[in-house]
Amino acid sequence: MAEKTIEIKDLVVEYRTRSGVVQALNGLSLSIEKGKTLGLVGETGAGKTTAGLAVLGLIPSPPGVIVSGEILLNGKDLRALTDKEMDQIRGDAVAMIFQDPMTSLNPVMTVGDQIAEAIKIHEGLNHGDALKKAEEMLEMVGIPRERAKEYPHQFSGGMKQRVVIAIALSCTPGLLIADEPTTALDVTIQAQVLEMMKGLKEKYEMSMLMITHDLGIVAEICDEVSVVYAGRVVEHGTLADVFDNTRHPYTEGLFNSLPNIENQAEKLKPIRGLMPDPTDLPLGCPFYPRCDHAMEICRTKKPPKVYRNETHFVECHLYNEQNIGDKEEKWR
Repeated sequence: MAEKTIEIKDLVVEYRTRSGVVQALNGLSLSIEKGKTLGLVGETGAGKTTAGLAVLGLIPSPPGVIVSGEILLNGKDLRALTDKEMDQIRGDAVAMIFQDPMTSLNPVMTVGDQIAEAIKIHEGLNHGDALKKAEEMLEMVGIPRERAKEYPHQFSGGMKQRVVIAIALSCTPGLLIADEPTTALDVTIQAQVLEMMKGLKEKYEMSMLMITHDLGIVAEICDEVSVVYAGRVVEHGTLADVFDNTRHPYTEGLFNSLPNIENQAEKLKPIRGLMPDPTDLPLGCPFYPRCDHAMEICRTKKPPKVYRNETHFVECHLYNEQNIGDKEEKWR
């Protein structure tokens, strides 16, 4: 069996507010093999960022609470660690590229000092040596080392994103969590950043959790895909499993929402309705109110996990034992 860098098992996270309990993650499970990239896909509000923050122990508390579940990094239970022990994990064994590079950087510190900060903490270097390595990291992401003395406002959006990546990679983490790393970038810069990330991942043999709503990015960089809806993985498989043998109605809806390049006259087919209110999730399948294939059982009973093969599963009543008969050919 392949070695797992990260395993998340049945993770439940709530935000307990005065307005009610927000059910952010509802039994989320996923794992990433060493050196592989997993794409975590879903609409805004699905719980993708919460999953990344939970791994790093950065769920804001209050109001956030990890109710139950396991988070294993290289077999070590992160939930059992103290705050001081987690400080040693963050930025070293696991690092995160946060969603918006514009707000991820300190405006009153030079970019060189910001990269050197993590290096000093985790590698015990003095400021001069740490700054030298920071300059090397800048060059590695395509920025001249002389610019280490400059401040974030002197960089473009694409350059800021490269700086954020340099910070995340400064201590060569075994796991990199990338939260929508190209959202604020134009298409040409996005392609450059993705290509750079792929090269650096291979160079350092890292595992990566790519959090995104962009299926094009998933196709470009990921080995496996987990589709998340209402804080739970509803379909998972290899890139070929999910892209070529799509099963869950929600996943089908995501693909149908994309423009057809070959037939530009074809209209988009967006998923009707909105994500369910996380303070009042449906009793059965959370996708039930928006699903064109919904049955009575979907309203009252949560769907089981059904495997198409060893790598591909779906949580949907369309494929349970009672309904698989008339869909057996499609399932294969």
